[in-house]
Amino acid sequence: MLVFEIFLFLPLLLPVLISVAFFTLAERKIMGAIQQRKGPDFVGFGGIMQPVADALKLIIKETIIPSNSNTAAFIISPIITLVLSLFV
Repeated sequence: MLVFEIFLFLPLLLPVLISVAFFTLAERKIMGAIQQRKGPDFVGFGGIMQPVADALKLIIKETIIPSNSNTAAFIISPIITLVLSLFV
């Protein structure tokens, strides 16, 4: 039953995540124009692929886990925080 609810929630979540990515792109372009420097114009036409490049960079980053920490709590705590904030 939970899997079915996730599929119902996905069409609501996906447009929000995509719009956040493109709002980030717009923010960077505006800040680049204000500061008179080049914005993210190098990935795709007019920088339209910049959110995808940012997501790929985030995905392939190396995860560093402190050696003296509780590994399970270190990995699960951001996931719990994200899920709870999305439910609110």
